[in-house]
Amino acid sequence: MEGNDKYLGRILDNRYEILELIGVGGMAYVYKALCHRLNRLVAIKILKEELANDEEFQRRFYTESQAVAMLSHPNIVAVYDVSRSGNTEYIVMELIEGITLKQYINRKGLLNWKEALHFATQIVKALNHAHSRGIIHRDIKPHNIMILKDGSIKVADFGIARLLSVQNTLTQEALGSVHYISPEQAKGGQIDARSDIYSVGVVMYEMLTSRLPFVGDSAVSVAIQHISAIPLSPRDINPDIPIGLEEITMHAMEPDVNTRFTTAEEMLNDLEEFRKYPGIIFNYSSTNPSGIRPAEPAAPYETRMIPRADANRGIQPLNPRPKTEMTSDEYRDVKKRSGSTATLVGIFAVVVFLVVLLAVFILPPINSWFRQPEEVVNIPSFIGSQLSDVLANDEWDALFTFDPSFVYRDGVPEGEIMQQDPTANRTRSMPIGNDRIPIRLVVSSGDNPPIEMPDLLGLHYIEAENRLARLGIDLIVDPPEPVESDEERGIVTETVPAAGQMIANGSRILIRYSLGAARDVRVPANLVNRTEAVVDASLRDHDLVPEIDREYDPNAAAGIVVFVEREGQLVPVGSTIRIIVSLGPEPTPTPTPDPEFSVTVNGGSGSGSFTAGTNIQINAEPPAGQQFVDWVISPGVVFTVGNNTTASATFIMPSSAVVVTASFEAIPDPNPPPEP
Repeated sequence: MEGNDKYLGRILDNRYEILELIGVGGMAYVYKALCHRLNRLVAIKILKEELANDEEFQRRFYTESQAVAMLSHPNIVAVYDVSRSGNTEYIVMELIEGITLKQYINRKGLLNWKEALHFATQIVKALNHAHSRGIIHRDIKPHNIMILKDGSIKVADFGIARLLSVQNTLTQEALGSVHYISPEQAKGGQIDARSDIYSVGVVMYEMLTSRLPFVGDSAVSVAIQHISAIPLSPRDINPDIPIGLEEITMHAMEPDVNTRFTTAEEMLNDLEEFRKYPGIIFNYSSTNPSGIRPAEPAAPYETRMIPRADANRGIQPLNPRPKTEMTSDEYRDVKKRSGSTATLVGIFAVVVFLVVLLAVFILPPINSWFRQPEEVVNIPSFIGSQLSDVLANDEWDALFTFDPSFVYRDGVPEGEIMQQDPTANRTRSMPIGNDRIPIRLVVSSGDNPPIEMPDLLGLHYIEAENRLARLGIDLIVDPPEPVESDEERGIVTETVPAAGQMIANGSRILIRYSLGAARDVRVPANLVNRTEAVVDASLRDHDLVPEIDREYDPNAAAGIVVFVEREGQLVPVGSTIRIIVSLGPEPTPTPTPDPEFSVTVNGGSGSGSFTAGTNIQINAEPPAGQQFVDWVISPGVVFTVGNNTTASATFIMPSSAVVVTASFEAIPDPNPPPEP
């Protein structure tokens, strides 16, 4: 790959080791690198030589990058460093694992409005932060918006677009950005924060409709449409878009900069308001600056009173029969008939019940087993129509799915349908509620003749994608497909169509690249004593799965890896590698202060509440006629007897209570009476 070998393996400023090329842009190469000082993987953007040798560009590069490095927001790719190593100018940025919003739209097509709202809100939050610090992006487009695995987004390349403003012409290479520029940018006028807001509106339009508001065969024609044309309403393309979200999108895309959202914060407030109340309707006009009015409730069903005379009017028999008394024979006859009628009514009711049961619970499943309701669709002729008109037809969209392929046909306008399969006036049966009928269309790619598919074999797939982007025609490039091969990892092994075949506007391209010949990979060495983030990223980069255990380690700070299983050994791709991450030295338990406890002295003084380790004096004062015998103490008391009636006690164990008791007995009579 161009520019690949020059920097691989180099260490910039004795700090950043270049590991591999991960992208190529109009002004720089982007590499994955390892910061040895902080032990983390980063992305490094290195200026191309033709720009790095321009002193004026170098000065602006450094000034702009320093300003962007001051931004700190969860939805903005962080810039860690801006530096120069010899003649190499570079920016060190946060390494993002994910895909661009453009790739996501190409893969998924139409986004549902809730997903589009989720992404748009984060983009506007990032812009609001940057604008508050005087930084304008100038190149908001899905290609500069990264989607992470958790669904969050990060906006990249803040402020870098100003560095490319030395180009005053809208060339074919600028076509990718010109689809999203504001009218004032297209005119070369003054740029402010409202230009970014316009670009966000275009991104929202594309997410909600899977189409760009303006397309053309050159950057100039697209730019002119931004200035003078009015795009098709998003709800005309996708009626499922809520009115309020369409209004926000089109208000952001107002061609007059003075009628657009004034600030990103203003747009963010309306997005949040819509998120809370999806039924809200905005009325953006000079007479209503706030732009909000509640959605009008649906008109209630009307009710009217029925005149009492009509309500009480019944159906009267034509010839009313006067009521007469029945004879006994007539009574028996009527009773007999009524009994028979009751029996018949009962039988009839049972039959009706069984029929209803059969119709409700049995017949529908049986019918569904054998046949579904179908409608016969007559396929119309699409030949001669514009593809854009066919795709915008709601009636056809409900019946058909269109698969267009583009070919060059001299003299046939671009976008005109030339062939279709099935052909017109054929009928197809389509089960109601099932998928739509597929229609294959052959569409003219315009007056531009097709070109040969370039030979991309042997290139890295990222460089191959960039080669296709520089061909100057609109191609649909599918996500690269990895395959097993003896080639080096990332090298293109096949393209569809193959090299030499003719391709035109709208052609679909598939790139297949190698996963590498060896199915065993070597566990990276020298990972011990690095941070958990670096080790995790390094293992995953080698298609290995880290399994993390955490332990206390007296010799390593928290977050440092102290063990890597099978380090330096060959293991199968996808193996689980156990690593141990230090929790730091094991903390010393903080001693719990001993609680106070009560001491009770029986037969002496010194009762009270004392803390363990406290020494107290206890005195025993015998009652009259008695003498001291001994001390009776509780466990956990160190007891020292000073004399017969004084003791020193030290309490060394916590307890709810300690009891110290002095025992006494009567003083014996020195002259006892003689025994009888």
